[in-house]
Parts: sequence; C-alpha cells; structure tokens
Amino acid sequence: MKRAIIIHCWEGYPEYCWYPYVKKELESKGFQIEVPAFPDTEKPKLNEWLPMLKEVAGEPSEELYLVGHSLGCITIMRYLESLNENQKIGGVVFVAGFTENVGYDEIKTFFEKPTDLDKIKSKVKNGFVAIHSDDDPYVDLKYADLFKEKLGAEIIIKHGAKHFSGAIEGEDSCSDLPDVVQSVEKLAK
Repeated sequence: MKRAIIIHCWEGYPEYCWYPYVKKELESKGFQIEVPAFPDTEKPKLNEWLPMLKEVAGEPSEELYLVGHSLGCITIMRYLESLNENQKIGGVVFVAGFTENVGYDEIKTFFEKPTDLDKIKSKVKNGFVAIHSDDDPYVDLKYADLFKEKLGAEIIIKHGAKHFSGAIEGEDSCSDLPDVVQSVEKLAK
C-alpha cells in the first residue's frame, strides 16, 4: 500500500495549515497517511526529529512518499542521508524547503553538516517536487533552483503564497494546497 508522511514545519502540528486537507485528499485516493507531531516543535532538534521520522517511516520502501514543509524538508533530507546503501523511498515533495540555515539559532542542529544532495537524490526512486512561493519571507527562491539542478526536482512556483503557513505574522492561512496532492499522485504513478 502506498504511504505518505507529512513532516510539519517548525512550530507546526498535525492539524496546522494545509496538512489536514492533504491528508484527507490523499486518503481518498487510497494512500495511508500519517501526520505525526514532532517533539519540542518550539525548539526543534535534529537528534529528536530524525529518530521520530525513522520510527514513523518504519522499513523504507518505494511505496513510501514524504512531504515536508519548511523545516520538515531538511528533516527529510537528513533521513534520506541516513538510509543504507540498498534502501530507497518512492518520492519526495518539498514545500518551502531549504538546505542551509536561513538565519535562526533555534534550528542550527539541523545544519551542523552540509547536505549531501548526491546521496539524497540516490535514495529516491521516482524523484522530487519542490513547491515555492515568489514572496516567501523566509525562504529564497534560490533553493528552487538548487533543488532543480542538484536533485532534478520538478519546480512549482506559486504567486503570493508566502510560506504556505497558518495565520501567523499577518500571513493568510494556507488551508489547502492541491499542488501537494497532485505532486504525490504524479510521483506515485
């Protein structure tokens, strides 16, 4: 059975922003979906988030699809780096993803070593999709270019979607994101 796990953002939680919408839509298409609540989301640490993702994911398989939002994207990258030589998953969708610290001490544990994009790419059978916004206040569009160049990711640029978050700092809540659903479906074909 095809499975998908949504890895939420810093300060996120399972019912936040577009996660319930994507969960419901993918379940209606036959996917088994999990949206776990990662620990200490106010002060996230890689040494807590990575083991939890490994536990939730179980045995990696090409039937597994991972969807990350913001900090959830680097969590996925660290997970892929940790896989054994013969382990792969089906596909990955990044929403507002980045590969280096974008300026916050609170998330520095996720960036203590450079990302190994070659290894990350080798751990995914059906590829990557990276969804970005042209007015994201936190994540520069250069990461879309990087994901395209280094991971061969399909890039989707949304206009005016900011950080695809809930109603924070004056941002309208992003409560549905059909591009995620369509991207997972496309990768899973």
